[in-house]
Amino acid sequence: MTSTLRRAGGFAVVGTLALAAPSLGTAAFAPFAAVALLAAFVIEDGPLFELFARPGDREDGRLNGLAGFSLAATGLALLATVPRARMPLTVFVASVLILAYGNLGARLVDTQYDDEFLQAAGFVSVGVLAGTVGQAAVVMLTDESVAFAPFISHAVFIAALGALVAALLRSALYERDDPVVMLTVGIALWGVDGLVGTVSVAQTAVAIAMTVALGYAAYALGTASVAGMITGVLLLLVAVGFGGFGWAILLASFFGIGALATKFRYERKAERGVAEDNEGARGTGNVLGNSAVSLLAVVGFATMETIGQPLGSDLFVLAFAGSVAAAMSDTLSSEIGGLFDKPRLITSLKPVPAGTDGAVTWQGELAGVAGAALVAGSAYVLLPLPDVAAAIAILVGGVIGMTVDSLLGATVEGVTLGNQAVNFLMTLGGALGAVVVWLPL
Repeated sequence: MTSTLRRAGGFAVVGTLALAAPSLGTAAFAPFAAVALLAAFVIEDGPLFELFARPGDREDGRLNGLAGFSLAATGLALLATVPRARMPLTVFVASVLILAYGNLGARLVDTQYDDEFLQAAGFVSVGVLAGTVGQAAVVMLTDESVAFAPFISHAVFIAALGALVAALLRSALYERDDPVVMLTVGIALWGVDGLVGTVSVAQTAVAIAMTVALGYAAYALGTASVAGMITGVLLLLVAVGFGGFGWAILLASFFGIGALATKFRYERKAERGVAEDNEGARGTGNVLGNSAVSLLAVVGFATMETIGQPLGSDLFVLAFAGSVAAAMSDTLSSEIGGLFDKPRLITSLKPVPAGTDGAVTWQGELAGVAGAALVAGSAYVLLPLPDVAAAIAILVGGVIGMTVDSLLGATVEGVTLGNQAVNFLMTLGGALGAVVVWLPL
């Protein structure tokens, strides 16, 4: 057994102290506070030091990693027991166990396979299991009357969401940043738990199946980096939980068709200098640039539904579909249009070399309109649109977003704005365009 695996096991044992929270009440923080004090000021050598010490800890002669982990758990325990508006104990326990056991799952895989995707899969799988079991244990100790099926589906959803957020943060941060990861997961799940409402067994089952399928497809086809894959499946899970199956299917269609369009005749596009970097594998920035607006829209929809504002709900449905239509339209326009000669700058219509920011071809524009139309038609079938005019507005919004991207590319991209910022503004333009076009109708 490697030292990293033993250390992960030790942290998992410490994390398990969270299960004592229902019995300890307002003293739930005490075990973690005690561990933090021991790690920071008492344990300076010996077997326990060797078990928990990270490389930097040996240089300092202090278990900074264990102290930080325990202090983060202490903070979450206080949030779960002291304020008038408290974090649910289920969320506190899940947040601690997801990170503690997720790290153990990643290290277990690491002993057999040197593969970043498999390590991330190990983190998420074990984290989901631990987070679900932890929530179930809390409910068994505090509320024997809870209905099992609705609770367990909600618990799995919360654990899966937390594990994906933690895995995404872990891919971008260092091991020493685990306290930040734990606190972020805890705060995020607290908000989700209060907003998402009841998640049916079917929703959870389909959401998990979709995320696994999309994640594996992205890995097998090389259409996304590991971080990009985690971001994509996280967005799908949010779409199912806050919106429903139709929202996730619409988003998944963009991910799938966009990825295939990127890979289509990739060698030819690479020769022309218009291909995506990293052999077409999309990273977190690219995924978020194209999907952040849709994420905000689905959360906004859930909020409007919770407070009973039907007009607000309609507007956020339109914003969601408009942003997806813009992303689809822009992706198809650039990936298909880049294969054709005689591109012209959108601001002057003068011929420019292939790959120039803001360059368009009539073939690409036609592909973009087709992409927006595909999303608009799918949204009419899959989403709770208020009327047929909304589908037309989504089509127009998608084309507006595609045009915004080209205009920004021809004027400010590479000077004052990067590609991801342009993508965000493009999808925002699609969302706002769909809303503004629909309101007069």
